[in-house]
Amino acid sequence: MACFYPEFSQKFAALLPELRAHGRVAIVGHMRPDGDCIGAQVGLARVLSAAGVREVTCLNADHVPRRLSFLTAQTRVLHAPEFLGNPDSDFRAGDYAAIFVDCADAARCGVELQTAFPKPFAMVDHHLSNPGFATHDFLDANSAATSEILAGIFLDLGLPIDEQTAQALYTGIVTDTGQFRFPSTTPRCFAIAGELIARGAQPAEIGYELYERESLGRLRLLEAFLKTLRLECSGRFCFGFLPKGIFEATGSTVEDTEGLVDYARSIEGVEIAALVEERVEAEWRGGGVKMKASLRAKNPIYRVDKIAAKFGGGGHACAAGLTAEADREAFCAELLAAVAEQLARVEASGGATNSEETIL
Repeated sequence: MACFYPEFSQKFAALLPELRAHGRVAIVGHMRPDGDCIGAQVGLARVLSAAGVREVTCLNADHVPRRLSFLTAQTRVLHAPEFLGNPDSDFRAGDYAAIFVDCADAARCGVELQTAFPKPFAMVDHHLSNPGFATHDFLDANSAATSEILAGIFLDLGLPIDEQTAQALYTGIVTDTGQFRFPSTTPRCFAIAGELIARGAQPAEIGYELYERESLGRLRLLEAFLKTLRLECSGRFCFGFLPKGIFEATGSTVEDTEGLVDYARSIEGVEIAALVEERVEAEWRGGGVKMKASLRAKNPIYRVDKIAAKFGGGGHACAAGLTAEADREAFCAELLAAVAEQLARVEASGGATNSEETIL
């Protein structure tokens, strides 16, 4: 058996007895969870349970998206706002060792979960912008997905991977590699994916659940988004907008925004794309109207994580996100200026990168 993550595997093996002794583990994911987040949570939860950890609880600030619910049929992923502090619940955050997965920073999990778990026991992630924030960090920006890291560790250690675990981890890899199309896809991705298929992952079923269960509301949302697309920077930047109230108007939900930005990126000549969303935040997140942007690039030399960082966000070289409190027009103007500056910088450098700009 190939050794995919030798350093991480030894470290994880050393932590397992401590997790068993603690008895209770909370696996925390990020807001608006995607396939890698849910896949990593479910995969880690099932492996820890099989390895003898008495109680494992998965928590997210948002509900599991409809298209990912097939992963949670046998593993509960709880909606944190309905659970934390509930007088009818015996859950006490201080009783749990918290492991954050797929969170580029501690704040990515949301205010309530960050407050409940201010000192995470461990963190597993692959975001380029992650500064490291847990007692034990498993951070590799050269991995395509958090699920890839976890699957590699489990395979290295010979830990039990049943069909449901394999299904979850494969889903995380296939979504974060864009069905093995993104620049982050490596021979290791395929090798690990093959091992997961050998252990019961079903690519056909996963493909159906992820890409062939569109709702009419999502298609209406896509139509509305496409009507707003604008080309800037001589056609190298394309962005579209979703105003507040659009979900009610189209019969869609927040989770239906997943993947919309890729339509803007797919336009010939476009190097960077953005979906800008005017979103009314829930009261438990502080309320108010926020501007959110999802950034995508065709080539990692454009480092959209650096664009996002100017607004307090982060992510990957080819995929990043941010949230800001700003007027719509002012925000769009600032974002356009930041993108134009990045395009000019890359053009001036001839597309070269250096050691400081390790890319995915």
